[in-house]
Amino acid sequence: MSSDVLLRVTGLIKSFGANEVLRGIDLEVRRGERVAILGASGSGKSTFLRCLNFMEMPSAGRIELDGRLLGSERRPGERTYREAELTGVRQRVGMVFQQFNLFPHMTAVGNVMEGLRTVRRLSKADARARAERELARVGLADKAAQYPAHLSGGQKQRVAIARALAMDPEMLLFDEPTSALDPELVGEVLGVIRSLADEGRTMLLVTHELGFAYHVATRVIFLADGAIHESGTPDEVLKHPRQERTRAFLARHKEFSL
Repeated sequence: MSSDVLLRVTGLIKSFGANEVLRGIDLEVRRGERVAILGASGSGKSTFLRCLNFMEMPSAGRIELDGRLLGSERRPGERTYREAELTGVRQRVGMVFQQFNLFPHMTAVGNVMEGLRTVRRLSKADARARAERELARVGLADKAAQYPAHLSGGQKQRVAIARALAMDPEMLLFDEPTSALDPELVGEVLGVIRSLADEGRTMLLVTHELGFAYHVATRVIFLADGAIHESGTPDEVLKHPRQERTRAFLARHKEFSL
């Protein structure tokens, strides 16, 4: 049913000057889907995620969230977005970044509280209680008073996930959440993401962890040159790719285990 579609992207284009990074992406994401996004560096993966919560403004195309078309048309093919509308979207579409993006002068609990205080306007006591619950959820109840400088990379990323969860998003976007981590810390972050998947959360995950994508994603898409080159189930894309570009990409990542 169309009401199951949480996100619909139609003809999404993003250009930086003469450089067209996204070249007309069409995608539907249903509630509870977990979509892994693969592709070589420069294929447009991160830009695509950043357009979905409007950290980058699309150059053209349409984005619908829960059946509602975002923005208004200023001229044919070009849409504008009000800041109040974008603030609402960013609450509903949480983002977890590769480089954590924590405030270094705030404790772990302070980082998680910040959006609750400034965007949701919760009282300090309510924001702290909610932040502490989310830190406990990601296994960091004992690190609430620690500053980012005293946390490992895996712990920082888990704080970032707790911060996103605190806003009650309908969808979570993960932009290579383990690529900045030492190998021994990757598992703790993937474990948290897997637990969120088990809750039935809607997620889009840019990742190079192909084994994780195979076991956790419900769908895999492969981006090349700013367009979706192949899409299907993890079995279809990772084990039986149809496109030569996909096969060549996977051949360079032979170490992953299905």
